[in-house]
Amino acid sequence: MIALRLRWAAALLCALLAAGCSTLPAPGADDAAADECARWFERLDAAVDAAGVRDAQDERVAGFAGLRIDRLGVALRERAAASDAAFTAWLAHAAALDASGRAVEIGNLPREAWPLAPDVPDIAAAQQRTSRCRDERVARWSRAAQSDRTRLLGAAQVPDRYALSLRTLGLYPLVRWPFFAGVNGWQDAHTRVMARWTNRPPAGLLRFVPPAGSSTAGSSTAGPASRTDALGVPRPTPEQAARWLAAHAPVFEIETTGAFDAFGSLQWGSSPTPRVHTASAVVYQRLAYAQVGETILPQLVYTLWFPERPREGAFDLLGGALDGVVVRLTLAPDGRVLLMDTIHACGCYHLFFPAAGVTLRPDPPRNIEWAFVPGPLPALRAGERLVVRIASRTHYVSGLARDDGSAGRTYELRPEDDLRRLPTSDGGTRSLYGPDGLVAGSERSERFLFWPMGIASAGAMRQWGHHATAFVGRRHFDDADLLDRRFEFALPD
Repeated sequence: MIALRLRWAAALLCALLAAGCSTLPAPGADDAAADECARWFERLDAAVDAAGVRDAQDERVAGFAGLRIDRLGVALRERAAASDAAFTAWLAHAAALDASGRAVEIGNLPREAWPLAPDVPDIAAAQQRTSRCRDERVARWSRAAQSDRTRLLGAAQVPDRYALSLRTLGLYPLVRWPFFAGVNGWQDAHTRVMARWTNRPPAGLLRFVPPAGSSTAGSSTAGPASRTDALGVPRPTPEQAARWLAAHAPVFEIETTGAFDAFGSLQWGSSPTPRVHTASAVVYQRLAYAQVGETILPQLVYTLWFPERPREGAFDLLGGALDGVVVRLTLAPDGRVLLMDTIHACGCYHLFFPAAGVTLRPDPPRNIEWAFVPGPLPALRAGERLVVRIASRTHYVSGLARDDGSAGRTYELRPEDDLRRLPTSDGGTRSLYGPDGLVAGSERSERFLFWPMGIASAGAMRQWGHHATAFVGRRHFDDADLLDRRFEFALPD
């Protein structure tokens, strides 16, 4: 134990020296309280990085400790600069992301990290000091001069998840073409699969339905009417958000030929790779947003985790431990589903299913992965849910239908944020994701072949905010304007 503590102290000292003065003081803040908070954030960040528990979901804003940013926040910077109210709302968004990320990091610190300071003996004390320092800084930034606001907004960046160095070293301009041919070949084949599943789905699909008592889609509780902030972003209460997610939760029908087709909750055990506990069927959910024109639309995101994609042989590039399927529904202002899109948790297999009235923009580029639309979204009547059909082994989304109300096994809905703090056998917690946003042990052999496309560890499962979804071209699942750039929407004024 003494040796362990000495190693921990050495790592923490190195991280503190590396941190130096990387965190700039708040604009115009030069008093003792600001200096104290600057030192606290440096100490906290150093401890988090030394322990390897940094949460990668949202990006720290360089030079502005206490704020983090996502791609929605980056997209809304121009709006934020337009008025005091909009800037205050943007600050609140960035502060909320930081509060969420730091709660995860502080909670996941190992026992040997404590105390972080003589007067910070435990998690509760660390959370309290962090909140106080963040609140003080946000209050100062909200009163900052325009030049300082511009500096802050300019610092709010989310990195591209494509590595230019890999693309350069891998001769991307040349090798992209055989990759592109392979993508197009898979898309053609999958279109045919979906046509077959539409006409005659496989027998013996196992059916999973949302919890009893969930509101049905199309009902008065399903619409996104809620308070909208000064940026135009709907801000539902937690109760409203839960109602939206429950109201639209799909029915899943899964072709099942083995234990690898059972989905469930993720847990840490003695293995370096998390395992899927399938005694209970669990779907993880989150709320996201898309910008369509001047309108911010809510998106409901549902993720299923399977134990593996089984390998088909010794040379299978795609098989491996863990396999996640992500289904996202974009809602109109009146609560209708405008579009469903889906990926695997690696960012692979991005499919789009637009509803009537949503059309691809004309003349899309032909030399990159733009938007694979294998079929339309079924027309859902009031009270109907979407049925998502998933193939065995590959877990490809292979069919969509309207729900007929048949019985099935009930699945449980849980917040996706639970995956950032999973219990461990020693009484602590650990994130599903590493500091790089990847899931340990979910690597695929395809990474040795696909690296010239510029995606780190292609095929590995990854955290929200890290899903690059095109090998040829650039596309991120959480790009705020992704749908707006690819589709035309007929939204009411």
